[in-house]
Amino acid sequence: MNTLRFKVLDEAFRRKAVPFPEGKERLTEFYAKYVFDRAKMQRYLSKSTYGILTNSIDKGEPLNRTIADGVATGMKQWAIESGATHYTHWFQPLTGGTAEKHDSFLDFNNQGGAIEDFSGKLLAQQEPDASSFPNGGIRNTFEARGYTAWDPSSPAFISGDTLCIPTIFIAYTGEALDFKTPLLKSINVLNKAAVDVCQYFDANVNKVTSFLGWEQEYFLVDEALWAARPDLMLTGRTLMGHSSAKNQQLDDHYFGAIPSRVLSFMKDLEIESLKLGIPVKTRHNEVAPNQFELAPIYEEANLANDHNLLLMAVMKKIARRHNFRVLFHEKP
Repeated sequence: MNTLRFKVLDEAFRRKAVPFPEGKERLTEFYAKYVFDRAKMQRYLSKSTYGILTNSIDKGEPLNRTIADGVATGMKQWAIESGATHYTHWFQPLTGGTAEKHDSFLDFNNQGGAIEDFSGKLLAQQEPDASSFPNGGIRNTFEARGYTAWDPSSPAFISGDTLCIPTIFIAYTGEALDFKTPLLKSINVLNKAAVDVCQYFDANVNKVTSFLGWEQEYFLVDEALWAARPDLMLTGRTLMGHSSAKNQQLDDHYFGAIPSRVLSFMKDLEIESLKLGIPVKTRHNEVAPNQFELAPIYEEANLANDHNLLLMAVMKKIARRHNFRVLFHEKP
């Protein structure tokens, strides 16, 4: 074990910052490039469909099947033009992460030919197997049917070659099997209560929006060092070794100069995040060794939560590209 430790330390110290091509585009030119935002909705949807969809997003009005078909057609056209070949309902089961099942746009007709198809039915609802997701014991395994349902208030986005559609995840009896469903219910209850109070002072108030400003602290560990630590590999935090400093012994690291390898990772991460519409703003060293922080501009609470989960998935991918492993436990 001692020999392994020296080998991985030697490998870690030999690593250099991974270069990546920095384009000449300004940040504003590719912000939300892979997001089906309102600008793209206006371009790819009919005027009436766009109006009804934005009313649903802003006022919570229900959508009918015809509108869903129109949205699906425009969304598919944009996704295919952007290089997507698959689509998925992107949801948040009780695992602490996200889940997705990819289906191809490709379908086949009776003559043996291939067509590209994506209907309002496929956009609005799907039926993934829920038997292997945590459920709190609310049903038996043979009652494993689960449903994902489209959340229009959070825009679809493209990850790799896949169109990702944010959805809720519920059991066939209606119980929530995810974190998004109770969040949306809470936002709705808070909105109603706040509107009732506001109307004592201004009768014109008809909606109160909840905002969330989050920050993501994380540790970057060289991949070789990570592979030599079974506790990091299995749990994502330290279970052996010395206890971490609890006071301000390492305050010289806080807001210090960012190491070159880490800065290269941060730049790469910021570009990928901005393309996905995540409004990243701040980056800096945190107090602990190799601990860092990223903070975006605050957003509507449901969208902010989606962006936080999406960011963590992107961070894991970018970290591997730079020979790091990222740990999200606040104080490992």
